[in-house]
Amino acid sequence: MSTDGARVLGESGPAVLLIPGGAETSDGFFPGLPEGLRDDPGCRVILYDRPGAGSSSRDGSLADASGHIAAMIDELGCGPVVAVGQSLGGAVAALLARDHPEAVAGLVFLDPTPLNDPAGCARLERSLGAIVALSRVPLLRNVFAAALRASFARQRRRLRMRPDCAEAHERIGDLDIPKLARAVQGITAVSAGFRESDLPRVPAVVVTADRLPHNKIRMAHARLAAALDAPLVSWPGAQHNLQLDHPDETLTTVRDLVRRTTV
Repeated sequence: MSTDGARVLGESGPAVLLIPGGAETSDGFFPGLPEGLRDDPGCRVILYDRPGAGSSSRDGSLADASGHIAAMIDELGCGPVVAVGQSLGGAVAALLARDHPEAVAGLVFLDPTPLNDPAGCARLERSLGAIVALSRVPLLRNVFAAALRASFARQRRRLRMRPDCAEAHERIGDLDIPKLARAVQGITAVSAGFRESDLPRVPAVVVTADRLPHNKIRMAHARLAAALDAPLVSWPGAQHNLQLDHPDETLTTVRDLVRRTTV
């Protein structure tokens, strides 16, 4: 089934929306997760590239992402959904829950970009803008791209990812910096207006990468989990793209959350 660029895997059951990180496409971003959720516990899994991300031909911003997604869910007639978001996709999931609580039955945050850390979001937007400016110089652009790909390759070798996850990791490492910068544009203002208390109290879980306790991102994730009365989960060795280095744990976590919404 396809509506306005959305693809739905599965014919019936609880609806799960997968929101990729950055400006990546949903196709292949969560290896094994769509099929695993379709088979058990029998979900309808929605894959959708919002405007400004992935294969979408439409322009879009972070600020209007929740409206586009809510309209898509309404058109499909399959809400409310369990929204699963990684990195910037986690920020989008939070905005969807805040702006359209009727569309959300549950939330799974996979190392989300912390909207509840305004200073961190401002740094992210500034740093990406600076990288885009530098990348306009062809030599610097090529050097940066090569260094990023090499870093991702070293990480794959160290983590010994299964083949489908390694393939997805390699695609993510071939980063389109200008597209990502456009997707992140405005996050400083969005973060300044974000309040954890505005989120609906639905079943939720926050998964954070394996960082030190006083790391600012981990602390922001802990605050988000506390505000939602949700567990804060971390797996040993988990990196930012933890859906790739811990795919089985990711699937189990989403399955458990889906079951909590259907009790």
